[in-house]
This record gives sequence, structure tokens and C-alpha cells, in this order.
Amino acid sequence: MNAMPPLMIIGVFLLVGFAAHALGTKMGFPRVSLLLLTGLAAGPSCFDVIPCQLSTWFSDIAHLALAMVGFLLGGNFTAAEMRERGRIVVNISLAKTFAAALLVFLAVFVLTDNLPLSLLLAGIAPASAPAATLDVIHESRSRGTLSKTVLGIVAIDDAWGVILFSLLLVCAEAVTGRGQVHQEILLGLWDVGGALLVGIMIGLPMAWLTGRLRKGEPTLVEAAGFVFLCAGLAIALNVSYLLACMAMGATVANRAKHHTRPFLEIEGASEPFLVIFFLLAGYSFDLSLLPPLGVIGFSYVIARSLGFIVAGRLAAQYLKAPTVIRRHVGWCLLPADHASTGQQQE
Repeated sequence: MNAMPPLMIIGVFLLVGFAAHALGTKMGFPRVSLLLLTGLAAGPSCFDVIPCQLSTWFSDIAHLALAMVGFLLGGNFTAAEMRERGRIVVNISLAKTFAAALLVFLAVFVLTDNLPLSLLLAGIAPASAPAATLDVIHESRSRGTLSKTVLGIVAIDDAWGVILFSLLLVCAEAVTGRGQVHQEILLGLWDVGGALLVGIMIGLPMAWLTGRLRKGEPTLVEAAGFVFLCAGLAIALNVSYLLACMAMGATVANRAKHHTRPFLEIEGASEPFLVIFFLLAGYSFDLSLLPPLGVIGFSYVIARSLGFIVAGRLAAQYLKAPTVIRRHVGWCLLPADHASTGQQQE
């Protein structure tokens, strides 16, 4: 098995992805979960039937997949969309971000009495799973108000997450007496501001140049070229490539007036990369790390989930959002739930 050619492995992965999609459709189960479980079962933590060199692929595949996901998510930030549901998206996102961070901080601090650890775990708590959420929504073919709201929330979460983590990292370092506070604040601001700048700078020429060879929509070659260029430049400048690609997607969606379907080619091209990404994510999961986490890990998961669910619902009620959003937005921020909810409600 160790001599299996890389092309054969890729072929097997893609066929597994197709099987997961077919099985998930029959069972009403998200293919994301099936792919993660399959990768886990085939990885070193379980049956170990996949060559170990696959772990070296994960970083590059993740960059490719998430760059395209970021670009697709950015397409939700059109002027029309923001006028219609921008207030709801921004406020629910802020509410669930701070609620998840606060509940995780309190839970960990009560259990450990370790202030720096509590701050760091609170800093990573608000992060959503944009790739999984986008894949589940596309798989369920949900196109209604709830799905569009959820996509907007997970898109903007990346910015809030980077800012909050930078601030809490500064607090943790101040408590321990390590690090330079001003430097960490500047790095956090550069991570967000630099990413937005990169995305806009590349998005402007992309909006003007693409969609002219084939009228109305970019070809796959030109669309992928700009997306990967944006992500690569962001990585080189040490800023968030996911946020940069979102900014580029938003720029294209708002500036490319001659486009009719600017995201169609990337949406189709992202499929194989997402399949491999989720399989490798499951493959990389180390079950031996679960026991040491114990009560702290369990409390983290519960506190984070409660922050998403409760804050999402309360914020939606306060904003007098549509009923379907009030009832389900909190649960849909946990992406595995969205397939059945989206199909039933939209």
C-alpha cells in the first residue's frame, strides 16, 4: 500500500467522495461528516490503510480548497444582499462570537483557574467552519433566507475571529509577562487590514478583466488564476488568505457589472478539492489526544455550542428576524445540522 501512486490515491479519494455524496443523499446525512469519518477510519488513529506521506499534502490542499471557499463566500456580500440582511448578519455574527468566547472563557477558567489558557481557548472558540458550512448548504441545495444568512455569518466570522484572537493573545501574554503587546496588536491589525487590501487590489482587475472571453462569466482558468494568486500573495505577506479571498469575491460581486455568473466555474472546480480536504482532515485527526483533553475538552465543546445556539437565537429575536432564522440560525452555525434543517425549512 505504501507504493500506491499519488494519482491512484487521488482517484480513490474522489470516488470515495462520490460514494459519500450518494450515501448521504439516501440517508439524509451530510457528506462532510461521512468524509471526515472515512478519513479518520482510514488514518493512523484507526485502520491505518492510507500511506503516511499523505499528511504532507494537507497544508497545500487546505490552501487550495479554502481559497476557493473564501472567494465563494465573498459573493454573498453584494450591496443588495447587505441592504436586505446585512444588519441581521453582522449583529448575529457579533453576538455569537462574543457569547462563545465568554462562555468558553468562564468554563475553562472555572475548571482550571488558568487565566492564560482560558483566554487562548476563548480566542479560538468563535471560529466557524466555512468550508463545511458551504459544502453542506450546496449539497442540500438550500437557497432561501436562512442559508444566505448563515453563509453571510460564517463569512464575516473570519474577521471577528482574527481580531478577537489577537486581542486575547495580547491579554494572555500580558498576564504571563511574555511577548510585546504593541507588536501583537499591530500584527492582528495587519492580518485583517492587509488581507482586505490584498483582496480588493486583486479583485478590482479581476472584476474588469474576467468574463469577457466568454461573455457573462469567467472561464475556469482565469477565475482560478486570480483566486490562487490572491491566496498566494496573502500567504506571502503573512495575512489571512481566507479573508483576502472573501474580500476579492465581494469586490468582484459588486464591481463586475458585466458578469452574470462570476462564481459558477469556481463552485464546480472546488468540489474535488473539498472532498480531498475533508478526507485528509479526518485522516489527520489523532484520537489519542482526546483522553488528555478530558473534562476541559468536553466543556469547551459544550460552552462553544451553547454560545452559537443561544446567542444566535436571542440576537435574531431581538432583531425581529424572519421566523425561520430565529428558530434555526443558532443550530445552523453548527454545520452538520444545516442539511436537514435547510431542506425542511427552505
